[in-house]
Amino acid sequence: ERRGRATLLSIIQAAGWPIWPLIACSILALALIFERFASLKASKVAPTNLLNEAISVSTKHLPSAETTQQLAQSSVLGEVLATGLRTRQAHPESSEEELRSAMEGAGRAAAHKLEKYLSALATIASAAPLLGLLGTVIGMIEIFGSQPGASSGAGNPAQLAHGISIALYNTAFGLMVAIPSLIFWRYFRARVDGYLLGMELASEQFVRHLGRIKPAK
Repeated sequence: ERRGRATLLSIIQAAGWPIWPLIACSILALALIFERFASLKASKVAPTNLLNEAISVSTKHLPSAETTQQLAQSSVLGEVLATGLRTRQAHPESSEEELRSAMEGAGRAAAHKLEKYLSALATIASAAPLLGLLGTVIGMIEIFGSQPGASSGAGNPAQLAHGISIALYNTAFGLMVAIPSLIFWRYFRARVDGYLLGMELASEQFVRHLGRIKPAK
């Protein structure tokens, strides 16, 4: 294990300063991946029976403000459904179109919340290979520039080959950062799209339910 650590450290030192931005990108990407895994849990976004529970507590009459607040704090979908309840509570005569408009606004805010940090992860996936390539190019410029007699072909081939292999560490590390970042970005993107579709269908069903509730006289 110590030998492996020493080898990794020697590779980082040999690759030069261009590898440090890639290390920063790898740490940031790892943090974003863990954060999105924690934030995009189904229990935090759209619990399975939440829509049925919201419908059941508002079957005969609108729930209290405290119940509505608890619904809003339960999950992202709960915030959207609670917006419909609050709109109906504040404006008992509101039409389905008005309820739908209010919940669509809450849905856009929910979409922005679910998509948080995804653009940063996509940027890392796109930029890491370019940073690696930049490090390789800089390394090769330094290698050829420091080779005595390189322009006349009198340089040491073994030393030149070793220098090129070290310069390529940057490209390899850039790909090692970019590939997992791209995979997880696509995974989270698909997960968010699925949540948004489910929330849209649930909101439409809840709007029709709220429209059937007769305002208290």
